[in-house]
Amino acid sequence: MWPRTCPGAARMNSSRSLFTLVVLASLASLVASCADSPAPTSPSSVTGGSNTLTTDQLTGTWNLVSIQSASQAEQAVPLGASYVLTFAEGRLSTRADCNVCNSAFKLSGQTLTAGPAFACTRAACPAMAFESTYTTLLSGDSAVTLPGNTLVLSSARGVLRFAR
Repeated sequence: MWPRTCPGAARMNSSRSLFTLVVLASLASLVASCADSPAPTSPSSVTGGSNTLTTDQLTGTWNLVSIQSASQAEQAVPLGASYVLTFAEGRLSTRADCNVCNSAFKLSGQTLTAGPAFACTRAACPAMAFESTYTTLLSGDSAVTLPGNTLVLSSARGVLRFAR
């Protein structure tokens, strides 16, 4: 305890008590807000507790956001280029800049298989290297995840990210 001869001791103890109350109130608020926050999303919770996706979840149009070949940096879609993936009636089609590709697809659990026949027009587009990488990543088997309004196709070849 402070000696009686120390001016301002009572005021200092009062300030410490107020500070302690503010810190404790802040911690209580933080703990309460963490308890109310939703749990992180896992692939099984995205699909309703099951590892099985349905074609209805894929149906519609998805806009490519980025590609990432295995062991390479992520690349955004080139400016002015259009990359759109559409699932409808058991088929997929994609606009790959100035070309169009079509294929059957199969969905088994969380694996999407595009192909085996993946037919594309072959016009010379401005971003041919990007387009070639995109179609290579899209062809074949890919693991599918649907976090929110995002479609992610992953394989040993790399990752494609789409948004609605």
